[in-house]
Amino acid sequence: MAEEAEDINRVAASRGYLDPWPPVRGEYLLGDPGARVAVVTLASTFHPRGAAISGPCRTENLGLEKIVANVISNSNIRVLIICGAESKGHLPGNTLIALHKNGIDERGRIIGSKGAIPFIQNLPAQAIERFARQVELVERIGLEDREEIERLISQYEQISTPFPEEPYQVIERKAARQEMVSVDSDLFFGAGVGMETGRWLVASGV
Repeated sequence: MAEEAEDINRVAASRGYLDPWPPVRGEYLLGDPGARVAVVTLASTFHPRGAAISGPCRTENLGLEKIVANVISNSNIRVLIICGAESKGHLPGNTLIALHKNGIDERGRIIGSKGAIPFIQNLPAQAIERFARQVELVERIGLEDREEIERLISQYEQISTPFPEEPYQVIERKAARQEMVSVDSDLFFGAGVGMETGRWLVASGV
């Protein structure tokens, strides 16, 4: 079974993404994992056609962590369109742009964010750096015209090529197996390894 899981992961990686993809569960709609464009609609809820993945993001910390983890685990995604209404107070759109441009400081605070609690606690610095290198952000905060967003998706789909590196899988830390017996894992890495994304704990034998 372990060899079979490794074979599946190898095939998925050869296609530019890890299986299962996306690895982190959330409120999103999946399209073609081979597509070049992802869309985050912030506080708005709609799903334009043509994107590899689309969905809202209302928080400037855990919500952003999930976006980064899902995007960098698929090397096909090269463009992230940020649209929809900004979430007041949290400002995930502003914070996502700041994260991409400035990264985080030694405490994990997103440099330049205007959000209330703009901290990255569950991703290594290498994941943030990979995110910044892999994707171009297209800032259209406030835009809710689905037809215009789909035009942008089509435009960038035609001019983008896959990122020339293997998919990047985030594993924060590994816990002792006996400490994780009751974990309801919702993220799976294959070969019997799973993660509870609420706390980003990893368990084997799930």
